[in-house]
Amino acid sequence: MKQIPTAFLTTPVVYAVGHDYQIMVPVSCETLMWVQVGNQCYYDDSNGILRSNVTTHRMTVPMEELDKAGRYTVCFRRMVERKPYRSETKEIEYYESPFHAVPADGPLKVYHISDSHNRVEAPVAAARFFGEKPDLLILNGDIPNHSGEIAFLATIHEIASEITDGERPVVFSRGNHDTRGIYAENIADHTPTRGGYSYFSFRLGSLWGVVLDCGEDKPDDHVEYGHTICCADFRRRETEYIKEIIRNAKSEYEADGVKNRLVISHNPFTQDYEPPFDIENETFSEWAHLMREHIKPQLSLHGHVHQCRISMPGCEFDHRGQACPVICGSRPESERFIGCALVLEENHCRVVFNDSNGEILEDRVLTL
Repeated sequence: MKQIPTAFLTTPVVYAVGHDYQIMVPVSCETLMWVQVGNQCYYDDSNGILRSNVTTHRMTVPMEELDKAGRYTVCFRRMVERKPYRSETKEIEYYESPFHAVPADGPLKVYHISDSHNRVEAPVAAARFFGEKPDLLILNGDIPNHSGEIAFLATIHEIASEITDGERPVVFSRGNHDTRGIYAENIADHTPTRGGYSYFSFRLGSLWGVVLDCGEDKPDDHVEYGHTICCADFRRRETEYIKEIIRNAKSEYEADGVKNRLVISHNPFTQDYEPPFDIENETFSEWAHLMREHIKPQLSLHGHVHQCRISMPGCEFDHRGQACPVICGSRPESERFIGCALVLEENHCRVVFNDSNGEILEDRVLTL
């Protein structure tokens, strides 16, 4: 790990959303913050007011600008006292970092983690599979154990920081455990989103992907939730967003240069579950149909089930018509953590399930 300022809890983390990077920095004290890329500054502000009353800063930078520059500088001032007139701050401090864009050609090294449930050391150890930083890190839900403590949300950035050092892009997807607890309603303030929405598409090099969010895994009126969720309506709105992507296919998954198409969702929505988890058959069947008939992804990545498996279309886990191979790629165990390494190329993908102790459990090549 790099040496970081005492005001930072982790290195900055560069998350991919749409055609932008959201550089996020969790902090231990009140600060004002912005990022400089080339000659341009990108501020964490609210309508022109630099934010200090936050525990996580977010600066949005166009991908093409950071990819071209290959480095960024986080600039910040520690806040002494914020007053109506003549606020007091410390001098500007700087943190510089190189950045490596996802390669436009050749094999793409991806590591997938889900269901770490507040564990950091073991998932990070598993992600050392490549012996160096992966080109892309995917954090696919239930990274915190729940959102009952604000410190749990920092676990997301801690894992991403330990693996990427802020030098490689990260894609984040919310899980169902993330929706639980007093800070669940604030998670969008601490994680990358599309204007507050936890579902979005992204483009990295020749890779196009869509992050979907299934919300909770039981009916909204289940006693476990205590009348605090409305995920059914949330999923209906998400369906409309998927249809919007399809209407804009030429600027999304059919755009020039796209060679690989990926679906990322914490919950593998193409399979059925036993009660009380048997929800949204109509909605999830429609999602499967839209993927199969229009978007035509090559791979679908998931967690949630605490299993590592590759499910091919038509197999025992395919209840709604998979569009492509479905990979469930994380298994937390008491003595180890198992994640999934992908080496993605245009026509095939190497899939490796490996653990935090260095053992390879499965190594397989899929034709795409």
